[in-house]
Amino acid sequence: MARLTRKSPPTRFHMFRGEIPAKTPPQDYGISVSRGFPGGIDTGFTKPKIVARAALKRRHVSFSGPVNGALRNAPFTVRNNQVIVMTNSAAPHLLPVFARADIGFERGEGVWLIATNGDRYLDFTSGVAVNALGHAHPALVKALQEQATKLWHMSNLFQSPDGEKLAARLCSESFADLVFFCNSGAEALEGVIKLVRHHHFSKGHPERYRIITFEGAFHGRTLATLAATGAAKYLEGFGPPMDGFDQVPHGDLEAVKKAIGPHTAGILIEPIQGEGGVRSAPSGFLKALRQLCDEKGLLLAFDEVQTGMGRTGDLFAYRRTGVTPDVMSLAKALGGGFPIGAILATADAAAGMGPGSHGSTFGGNPLAIAAANAVLDVMVKPGFFDHVQKMSLLLKQKLASVIDRHPDVVSEVRGEGLLIGIKAVVPSGDLVAALRKEKLLTVGAGDNVVRFLPPLIVTEAEIEDSVIRLERACAALSSNKRAAS
Repeated sequence: MARLTRKSPPTRFHMFRGEIPAKTPPQDYGISVSRGFPGGIDTGFTKPKIVARAALKRRHVSFSGPVNGALRNAPFTVRNNQVIVMTNSAAPHLLPVFARADIGFERGEGVWLIATNGDRYLDFTSGVAVNALGHAHPALVKALQEQATKLWHMSNLFQSPDGEKLAARLCSESFADLVFFCNSGAEALEGVIKLVRHHHFSKGHPERYRIITFEGAFHGRTLATLAATGAAKYLEGFGPPMDGFDQVPHGDLEAVKKAIGPHTAGILIEPIQGEGGVRSAPSGFLKALRQLCDEKGLLLAFDEVQTGMGRTGDLFAYRRTGVTPDVMSLAKALGGGFPIGAILATADAAAGMGPGSHGSTFGGNPLAIAAANAVLDVMVKPGFFDHVQKMSLLLKQKLASVIDRHPDVVSEVRGEGLLIGIKAVVPSGDLVAALRKEKLLTVGAGDNVVRFLPPLIVTEAEIEDSVIRLERACAALSSNKRAAS
């Protein structure tokens, strides 16, 4: 048996197997095998067959001739007469739960991402509101490099001096008295749900466990946070939704009042719905919720996973609303790209949360804490949020001018700070794809909205650049519409 191996590890490679699954007719794509190998290696074969059902994920390539000597340097191996070919496609061993674009990146610089082919993309996704300080920010790089030489992980059975420092800083910048560190937004929301329920249990009311949530919300992918989100498309196939959540229309105060009952423990809301289409609550709605919670003895919980850490023009979005919650979740930008989440709560809200009531193996690990402290160092400097607000105003003005010129493509600008949404007239996915062709990365949302989420360090020149790319994308989509009509 011939055995051909690649000397270096096949990083970023996708393995093709030279076999056709039973009962699946192969499709002839009419291309030469040599096109699939670096350097145009001549294999002697001319028409590989690719299984249609596996296209774009795992393509099965069949060969009808012997393996010749020209393949010795090709990036593949031969095992049991099966040719395993390495390509630059997405790895087939990743669970296919993401609809990934056909592009990969190898590094980033500020607001720019550099693809594996060298193309530069203006990144207005920020990892979906994660990379608030852009890519490879020197303060973050320095903090992680220094911490990596000291301590990566320790058990939460021991003291965490740097964790205490970060918690104290977050409390001093917010309403909170106490902080719990975890690893993600969903995990933070799970903790919020537990804390709200346990608050009433500790006060002698275990029957109060239900939480009111809102249509259009997104709180995470765990079973509890999916139930809190309430969207059928996310719940399908995972059994009965977890009990304990009462969902009402967003902004409907009367519906909230009707939903409150003897088992209600609290209300959970995003100050601005990000995934739901960059939707703000109606004027006065959050204040009315605060009043209801005070009257009924409920906890008001804010999900600031996306809005927190500067995204809306202040460190926390609640500070711009004039409404103070009892408990709040953070994640995404808290670590500037390093995974970390947090639960912030008042001492009263966290009453009863003693040893054993909650925990996390990796939560608050030294690397994550170092990253988050570095993020705070940058954000609390004078002028940082002034810059964010200035860039927000400029971007909104520029986007509004594009709407004036292309009303057949885009119709509305919404959002605060640098959490900006453009409501599309064309399908939002078409606009995202057209922008990607112009090397501008954006991300879709509900209500046919495309989100512009640039790093908070974006400059005027980069905003100007993004709008030029948007103009070209809109012009192309307008031309397509005219041609189709």
